[in-house]
Amino acid sequence: MDKVVLTASDLDGYLLEQDSAHIAEMDGLYAQALESSRVLESSSNEKRITEEKQRLIELYGAMGERMREMTAADPSVRVYSFETPREVHGEASRLIAKLRDVGTGQSEFIYYIQRAYELLFNLAFAGPGVERKNHLFVRTPVNAPVQNYAVHKIPDIDEELENTAMCVMLRGALLPSVIMSKEIQEYSSTGYVTPFALFSIKRDDRKQERDMEYILDLNRSYYDLASLHGKDLIFADPMNATGGSLVTIINYLRQQGVQPRSVKFFNVISALKGTLRITRAVENATVYTLWMDPSLNESAYILPGLGDAGDRLNGMDTAERPRDIIQLIADYGATIANLYRAQVHEIESTVLGR
Repeated sequence: MDKVVLTASDLDGYLLEQDSAHIAEMDGLYAQALESSRVLESSSNEKRITEEKQRLIELYGAMGERMREMTAADPSVRVYSFETPREVHGEASRLIAKLRDVGTGQSEFIYYIQRAYELLFNLAFAGPGVERKNHLFVRTPVNAPVQNYAVHKIPDIDEELENTAMCVMLRGALLPSVIMSKEIQEYSSTGYVTPFALFSIKRDDRKQERDMEYILDLNRSYYDLASLHGKDLIFADPMNATGGSLVTIINYLRQQGVQPRSVKFFNVISALKGTLRITRAVENATVYTLWMDPSLNESAYILPGLGDAGDRLNGMDTAERPRDIIQLIADYGATIANLYRAQVHEIESTVLGR
C-alpha cells in the first residue's frame, strides 16, 4: 500500500449533532456577510457602502462571539483571540489582517507567519500559568571592566518540550513546523531539537468539500515510526480548513501501532468545522489557533480565510514538477536556512536516512 485515502464523509461521521447545528448556524451568518461583500464590490453609493460596512462589523462581531460561546466549554479548543485580554486583542487582529491582505507579499507574509507562531507557542507552553522557572546565563559582547554576563528567567517547560516530535504536512506546513521546532529549542534548557516526520498529503482539488478526498502518499513521505510512539506530536499548518489531512495521518499512524501521548495542532486560522472534526476524531488532541473563521466554501477553502497559504509562503509549484522537501528549503534562501540550521539538519537526516 503506497497511498492512504480518507473521505469527507468519514470526517463528518465524527461530528456530534450539536456540532453540525453550530456549523450550520455559522454558515447562515456568513451567508449574510457574503451579501454585504457583494454590495461593497458592486455599489458606488457611498451611503449604501457605509451601511454595509457597519453591517459587516456587526456580523463579524456576532460570529466571533458565537464561536467563542460554542468552544468555551471545550478544553481541546484554544483560540488566542478568544482567550487573551481585550487590551492585547488588537495585536492578533492586526497580524491576521496583514496575512489576509491580498497586497501582502511573500517576504512580509513569512515575517507575519513567524510572529503568529511565536504567539501560538506562548499560548500553548509559556503562558502566565507556568510557575517554575529556568535561568539562562548569557555571555554578552561587553568585556569592560570585566567580561559581562546576564541572567534571564524563562519558563521551566522542559518536561513538556522534550517529549515532542514535529509532524510536517507538506508543503505549506514546512516553514511553520520549522518555526515551532526552533521555539522549542530556544525554550528548552538543553537546546532540544525535535525529531521530524515528513508526510506528503494533499486534497483532491477536483472534488468539492462535501465529497473531498485526502491522499497520503507514503512513497514521498519520510518518517521513523519508532521516534513517534509515545511522543507529544506537534502539527503546524497555517490553515486548518477541514481537518482532513491531520486526521488521515493520525489514523495511519495508529494503524501502524503508533500511540501518541498527545496531539497538538497549531494554526494561524482554523475553520470551526475543521476544529470540531479534529477534536472529535483524534484522541488527546488540542487545536491551538490564533483566529477562528466561521465557514468553508464549496471548494473547502476557509471563509474569509487568506487564500492558499502554501503558495503565499513557498511560491507556486507546477503540476509537472512539484518541489520536494530539499528544494523547498533551498528556495527559502540562506537567511531562513541559517536561522533554522539545526532544524534543517534534522530534516536532512530524516530524508536522507530513510
